[in-house]
Amino acid sequence: MAKIIFISPICPLIHMTIDDQGPYARLMARSKEIFVLGSAGDILYWDMETKMPPAAQAMRGEQLSALELIIHKRLTDPENDALLKKCEGDLNAFDQLQKRNLHLLRKSYDENSKIPDKLVTETAIHQSKCNAVWKKAKAARDFKMFQDDLAKMIDLREQAAEILMKVKGTKTPYDALLDQFEPNMTAARIDEVFAELRQGLIKLIEKVESCDRRPDMSPMSRKVPVEVQKKISLDVMNFIKFDTTSDKAAGRLDETEHPFTTGKYDDVRITTHYYEDRFFSNVFSVMHEGGHALYDQGIPREWMFQPIGTPCSYGIHESQSRFVENIVGRSPEFLSYALPKFRKYSPRSFKGLKNRDIIAAANAVVPSKIRIEADEVTYALHIIIRFEIEKMIFSHKVTVDELPQVWNQKYSDYLGVKVEHDGEGVLQDTHWSGGSFGYFPSYALGNIYSGMFLDKMQKDVPQWRRSVRGGDFSPVLGWLRTNVHAKGDLYDPADLVKVVTGKEVTVAPFLKYLDRKMSKIYGF
Repeated sequence: MAKIIFISPICPLIHMTIDDQGPYARLMARSKEIFVLGSAGDILYWDMETKMPPAAQAMRGEQLSALELIIHKRLTDPENDALLKKCEGDLNAFDQLQKRNLHLLRKSYDENSKIPDKLVTETAIHQSKCNAVWKKAKAARDFKMFQDDLAKMIDLREQAAEILMKVKGTKTPYDALLDQFEPNMTAARIDEVFAELRQGLIKLIEKVESCDRRPDMSPMSRKVPVEVQKKISLDVMNFIKFDTTSDKAAGRLDETEHPFTTGKYDDVRITTHYYEDRFFSNVFSVMHEGGHALYDQGIPREWMFQPIGTPCSYGIHESQSRFVENIVGRSPEFLSYALPKFRKYSPRSFKGLKNRDIIAAANAVVPSKIRIEADEVTYALHIIIRFEIEKMIFSHKVTVDELPQVWNQKYSDYLGVKVEHDGEGVLQDTHWSGGSFGYFPSYALGNIYSGMFLDKMQKDVPQWRRSVRGGDFSPVLGWLRTNVHAKGDLYDPADLVKVVTGKEVTVAPFLKYLDRKMSKIYGF
């Protein structure tokens, strides 16, 4: 999932009479207003990426900028501080959920109130422009078209980071950006975790490379007509119970350049990108974004509009998408269930292919240039590359014009692949065009969290693989709903992981999962 969360405008229905309410109730009324405005902004962002005509780009930037300013003023209203102080003066009067709400509101107020209005509006306008330029540059495979706008985006985010590091008490501006996506996470801690992860992955890659068995990758490039893929997408969504077709549907699937998820509760929208000769790219994209969507829809409805009624962190969010996409979607059990259904839609595309060959190809370790196409083993290396480059950017160890060269060299060093052009290199992701620096580590952290969740789920629901093979996703979804989704933002991510699994964050379960899967494919 890669999206910028934009805020949305006026909601006259929410301006209730609150003078006769206590300070906590008044804070919750304000929280509701902000929540609703933000959800409207989500729809504008979705429209910008899916349906908006090209000529509307400039106006959309102005709209989003205006909305960002409105919500910023709501967030930083001095009355919020006064109400919080009244509540904080007697915390014993509140239960655990209410205290968490107050903590999250205080954190939001203290951070947002230090960001100038001018910086908020300028950033929002530039996000829209920068994203449009990125799309054109990617299509043209020319980083120079994007270079100046990216430099400005980095400058804007650096201005915010310098302010936020003082408020958050972080040691570096980049740590302040990381905290926005993964609370209490630092670059130093990520370095430790990634070093252990990298070491384990290198050992696994060496095992794979030492084996004579090599999966045939041709099944991955079989052509499947786009119209057929759209039908298959509906089957995939039905399997994971993401409803887009019934009269009670709370979801949509649309097409865009870079897949993303947006929305909350009863209106969650996902996107995908179809490639005729990369059929499984769409299947796994739909399952990935569907995993995000299920999380957004699964937070307790009684918490709607409250700070705790939101996802815990981007890393936890990515754990849900990676869990559905890889642990379930690439499993022999799901593929054994789904492939006969796929064949019915396009017999010619799957002619002569056996299930075991497709399963092996879908899980093969093949270093690639494109992150979203990467296998489970090498995927984290893509993230480590981006993390290292982002640290270099915000410590001024690399200039913007040097980014393609640095990117290409790291891909050669880490993955042994040669980047042929900017479109498959430094321009492949949308994140930087929206200013989402600090987001990328969430993907690898999500993998680590997903491994820990899997380890616990297998103990709680040992029959889950048999259920998936039979076409029943309910046991998996039920476990995720109860243990992850139902917790909302009640805990910081590391605390949530410990509540669910009983353990501190560790890479061991994820590495164990990969080792077991690859040993069956490669025979080591």
